[in-house]
Amino acid sequence: MLKERIYLSPPHMSGNEQKYIDEAFKTNWIAPLGPNVDAFEKELAEYVGIEGAVAVSSGTAAIHLALRLLDIKSGDRVFCSTLTFIASASPILYQGAEPVFIDSEPDTWNMSSIALERALEDAKREGKLPKVVIVVNLYGQSAKMDEILSLCNKYNIPVIEDAAESLGSTYKGKKSGTFGKFGIYSFNGNKIITTSGGGMLVSNDIEALKKARFLATQARDPALHYQHSQLGYNYRMSNVLAGIGRAQLEVLEHRIEARRAIFQRYFEELGQIDGVYFMPELEGTVSNRWLTTLTIDQEKLRVSPVEIINYLDKENIEARRVWKPLHIQPLFEGIKYYPHHENYSVSEALFENGICLPSGSNMTPDQQDRVIWAFKRAIYRK
Repeated sequence: MLKERIYLSPPHMSGNEQKYIDEAFKTNWIAPLGPNVDAFEKELAEYVGIEGAVAVSSGTAAIHLALRLLDIKSGDRVFCSTLTFIASASPILYQGAEPVFIDSEPDTWNMSSIALERALEDAKREGKLPKVVIVVNLYGQSAKMDEILSLCNKYNIPVIEDAAESLGSTYKGKKSGTFGKFGIYSFNGNKIITTSGGGMLVSNDIEALKKARFLATQARDPALHYQHSQLGYNYRMSNVLAGIGRAQLEVLEHRIEARRAIFQRYFEELGQIDGVYFMPELEGTVSNRWLTTLTIDQEKLRVSPVEIINYLDKENIEARRVWKPLHIQPLFEGIKYYPHHENYSVSEALFENGICLPSGSNMTPDQQDRVIWAFKRAIYRK
């Protein structure tokens, strides 16, 4: 009989969520906004150490609002990490702007400052510098923010830090998502904490966040009747979901501890195999290890990531490939791309050789044993 399925990153409830949900029902704050939303914004801003936060319907919505606040419009250029989920870049298209994709570098798998510098130099020569740079912190690991911010500051270009996967991670002692003009978090069902669906926009610019709330609430003008002078969106988080988020935030540090322990066990069991290489953790950073990810040497192991993933699936274990770079997605065909080195694309190599293993904070030791056994079996059965 097939064993119970092990998922990549399932939701992990604390048990305290119901208290906040019940309070929302008891007070009839079921519609969007309410006390849980206000408190969730305040509590998350305090946790990451930033001035303010706006709770919204998704991380994608948060990125879109950040682009609106930076007045990104048709014809503008936006530089973006290529190795990421499509939601990092879709809002660029919402605004009619032109994305330019920047490769990863090996130390963090995140935006390459070498490729970014070359792209900025070319853009300056062309007289078309980007209006903003979107930097993604992949799988919980922070990018090299010092190098990236130094380059962007040189050209006076604001940064949006896509920390959808890196809530709770740190870079040189400072929380991920707080380095740019705007930071964004995701609370999708598979994230380290979840509201089932939702996101957060954070910034030290309180006036900008006030405008974000306005835009996210259909941009309704202050009037007795419904009056609208600007295009707005229905992007605000519900009071019920924010209640779930408050309870989840209370246990975030425990979730990080659990995921890091899961990574460590994988590393101890699989890291000694010649041809298996785990995603590094940059010195001076702490990754939340949202997902445990690794690459394989296909020639040494004589097996491909797809074969390993398919074998795990037969064992009722969910695993995935690393993100497919956006510059090779059909939607972005023909879009400009800057590799780490002119003749070598780090992101493409990571996609071709990378695997994401089940990493849920509620995974039991027995379940992790199953994953480790199946991974080894997938390699050695040949």
